[in-house]
Amino acid sequence: MVSFNLLLAVALAYVAFLFVIAFAAERSAEKGSGAWLRSPWIYTLSLSIYCTAWTFYGAVGYAARSGLEYLTIYLGPTVVMIGWWWVLRKLVRIGRSQRITSIADLVSSRFGKSTALGVMVTLLMVVAATPYLALQLQSVTLSFAVFADAAGDSWLSEDLTRSALWVALGLAVFTIIFGTRNLDANERHHGIVMAIAVEAVVKLCALVAVGVFVVWGVAGGFGPMIDLIDTSDIAQWQQSSGRWVGLTFLSGAAFLTLPRMFQVLVVENADEKNLITASWAFPLYLLTMSLFVVPIAVVGLKILPEGSNPDLFVLTIPLSQGLDGLAIFSFLGGFSSATSMVIVATIALATMISNHIVTPLWLSSKGPGAVVSGDIRQLVIGARRLSIGGVLLLGYIYFRLSGGGEALAAIGLISFAGVVQVLPAMIGGIFWRGATRWGAVAGITVGFVIWAWSLFLPSFGPDGILPQTVIDHGPFGIAALRPQALFGITEIDPLIHALMWSMLLNSVAFFFGSVLTFPQPLERLQGAQFVNIFEHSEGARAWTTSTAEAEDLLIMAQRILGSNEAQVLFQQEAQRQGKAGYLPEVTPEFVQNLERELAGSVGAATAHAMVGQFIQGASVSVEDLIAVADEAAQIMEYSNRLEQKSAEQERTARQLRDANEKLTQLSIQKDAFLSQISHELRTPMTSIRSFSEILREGGMSDDELSKYSGIIHDEAMRLTRLLDDLLDLSVLENGQVTLNMAQGNLKTVIDRAVSATAHSPTAITVKRRDGEETIPLYTDLDRLTQVFINLIANAGKYCDAKRPVLRIEPRKVAGEWVVDFIDNGAGITKENQQVIFEKFSRLSDHRKAGGAGLGLAICREIMTRLGGTITYLPGQGGAAFRVVLPAAVNPALTR
Repeated sequence: MVSFNLLLAVALAYVAFLFVIAFAAERSAEKGSGAWLRSPWIYTLSLSIYCTAWTFYGAVGYAARSGLEYLTIYLGPTVVMIGWWWVLRKLVRIGRSQRITSIADLVSSRFGKSTALGVMVTLLMVVAATPYLALQLQSVTLSFAVFADAAGDSWLSEDLTRSALWVALGLAVFTIIFGTRNLDANERHHGIVMAIAVEAVVKLCALVAVGVFVVWGVAGGFGPMIDLIDTSDIAQWQQSSGRWVGLTFLSGAAFLTLPRMFQVLVVENADEKNLITASWAFPLYLLTMSLFVVPIAVVGLKILPEGSNPDLFVLTIPLSQGLDGLAIFSFLGGFSSATSMVIVATIALATMISNHIVTPLWLSSKGPGAVVSGDIRQLVIGARRLSIGGVLLLGYIYFRLSGGGEALAAIGLISFAGVVQVLPAMIGGIFWRGATRWGAVAGITVGFVIWAWSLFLPSFGPDGILPQTVIDHGPFGIAALRPQALFGITEIDPLIHALMWSMLLNSVAFFFGSVLTFPQPLERLQGAQFVNIFEHSEGARAWTTSTAEAEDLLIMAQRILGSNEAQVLFQQEAQRQGKAGYLPEVTPEFVQNLERELAGSVGAATAHAMVGQFIQGASVSVEDLIAVADEAAQIMEYSNRLEQKSAEQERTARQLRDANEKLTQLSIQKDAFLSQISHELRTPMTSIRSFSEILREGGMSDDELSKYSGIIHDEAMRLTRLLDDLLDLSVLENGQVTLNMAQGNLKTVIDRAVSATAHSPTAITVKRRDGEETIPLYTDLDRLTQVFINLIANAGKYCDAKRPVLRIEPRKVAGEWVVDFIDNGAGITKENQQVIFEKFSRLSDHRKAGGAGLGLAICREIMTRLGGTITYLPGQGGAAFRVVLPAAVNPALTR
């Protein structure tokens, strides 16, 4: 007999195994060797989260109670995968093009990126998913109770409650660790998807193993099994066609709208072509899962004591036959079914809560400056982690309030009926351009209210939330409003009754709400993009003008995307525009692209609001509206060509203006340089001549001789350094320098540079990341040290903070090692950023500089010769320079 402690040890070992699988997949993806993680088979297996504890345990109980009606739960998704493949393909294409993060984000983005609509869908999904989460907790705790009972230790309700709490806590920890590692919700969760794929195999093999044992080990073979089915009550099953069609529709609609299914179908889809394999492989998986349901139900009803819970036949049959190993394997299958659903569902719901509720509330409370000064990245990650715990807490509370006494299938159908209330807005939004935000709000509101009144609230039981008198006679005695007999229609199954009225009135409200209201310009644009996604996959241009500064947008993007990702995005756009550095021209196209990138982390509505705080006069023009009208296709094409030509001319003119401004500044710098260099040369030479004449006159003491000789020596050294700088720069520019290449370590180079500047009168406090500096180098170590010394010395000279601090931060960006030098001063003005690396460049305070302005020019030439780069890094709060290190490759070692 299996002891409870042994079962608990097996469950913990299985969870540890999933941790290892998830961690290995994450590491493989980070190293760039995870192409297999995006295979169509992994994608297909990830869809198995549809098969939760309901289908593993509850399908057998469903068959025992209602015959073949359980097949409707499998038929719906099968019809969608085979017959509605084109709908799935459209959803995936929209998700990738618009960087959709959840089903709430899809609806919100389609209807003008409405924050209010996103909040509404989020609340609906959280409430509707709560019973389903409770179902998973109930199934796991009941399976624990079965083994405890078999070991002679019958559990009381308090034991079930305590077990459910521990299960919820464990699932919350796993989901937080692997579900909130990346802020970008549109990024693949490779670890979790791989763990789900493994669980899919486990639960399928477990159910098949029990089925094979039941047919050939208990019934005696295929023939006797058929005879048992023919003589069972299941063979006498009678089903009304209306309920059969209704349940098939319900399961198919829920397959599209369940948050967890949308997460794996759309958000986790790495390649649209994966749908081709999934369209036949997933129905085959469902067929295999349903194959042995009836045999297990029939045998359980025959050999187990009357009154046994049919939901648990998958466990109790092996235990009754003394097959503890098979029972444990079956337990792991059910455990996998429950945990995989909870993990993905909580990730999807937490993403919706953080993107559509928490972040918008925080932004509105902080004011316009929040996106620049606030730590949005940590806020969103923290909100998602808290939301995961909160969602699981709601499931636990529902489990407590409902008593856990409902059949598993009944609880699942309640959730199904709730989530499908978003279906009219979703399907209407991607196929009907005339659908409006107010229509979606009206439809979802009406559907949600009817579902909650007629199905969700009564599910808590008599006198749970609704008094029994209200259920029997209606509120205030109004019989037409009885929850399970609306408008006086009785003798209909409560589930079909609620589904019929909610979907009917939802669709009617959505249609008339859309017809009677006119869409906003952004709604029109988004509607055209969603409906015609295969013709316009790049996204609509919602911004026509921009007064934002690129550096402000970069600061905002860094606080959401992270420094590396944001800097790469801005640098690539600058290169595309033919500009150097990290500050591209803020064009409408770039703003739109930036908004899509932000949407992957905080949702479309929040990203649109954030960008809108910087873009003044951000409206959709008449030309943009013309561009979405079918009857003006020729005008649109001609207008686009003119716009492209105009954009090219504007870009050329902008580049010419920039070049002219730079030449003007260089001319001014050149004049200043010539004046300064003549001054710098004349000053030491004058001192040398004057003190030399004094020495020639003689008659001085030894102290005076030493003093004047020292002055002559210092001035000569000053003159030598100036001439050395000029010569060094000339040699570097002409390519005549000889590089002494050698193996080394970044930490050693930084140590030398910091030591060399430590005793300078303008020394600055340096903060380092010692643990991240052990980077191998193959370069001219002396030249690289010269660059670092110059950057540290400049920070000491020019940082105007009361307590100057310089941060030296090595990191890997886009496959290259870089070192960032960032001080806490006021930074360098945008005008000076363009010319600081020129050899005539000087800051305005010549006396503070103390040199001829050749340092950064020499640094740039050195890095060019070494095979790296040095650039100014804007948006860091102070002056910041990025040194891209040369590749650490020794040709002698590669032979």
